[in-house]
Amino acid sequence: MKDIVVAGGCFWGVEAYMSKINGVTETKVGYANGTKVNPSYNEVCLGNTGHTEACSISYDESIVSLEKILAKFWGIIDPTVSNRQGPDVGSQYRSGIYYSDNIDLDIILKTKDEVQRRYDKPIVTEVQVLTCFYDAEEYHQKYLQKNPGGYCHINLDDD
Repeated sequence: MKDIVVAGGCFWGVEAYMSKINGVTETKVGYANGTKVNPSYNEVCLGNTGHTEACSISYDESIVSLEKILAKFWGIIDPTVSNRQGPDVGSQYRSGIYYSDNIDLDIILKTKDEVQRRYDKPIVTEVQVLTCFYDAEEYHQKYLQKNPGGYCHINLDDD
């Protein structure tokens, strides 16, 4: 199994979308790459923890490649806006790709370069080593499964 963490606005929709990809074995939402140890949702919403709402993805690379996962990710965000996705505004909603395996960096940068060709504005999506990931509270996990009519800025019908 391999892991990657992505951030693209409200983590409910990112998690729901990524969980539908064949070969993804687990998804969980949480807070990534900030400075506060084990922050709460309310603390992250204040915008002073440095964390972004993120989705940790575990996947079987014999079934799905990192390139495929990232192609799906790039398709559900606007990588040219800072600290916002859809109607969600704030530093916790910035987009990012956070990796633990240095081998993944070349793949991430290759996909970023390919996506950049589709935009006139520069891509501002962070690409960083994952420094920390704290699981979000249980009520956020699989939120849209538990609350089918819940808010989502991502079209979950897209394949």
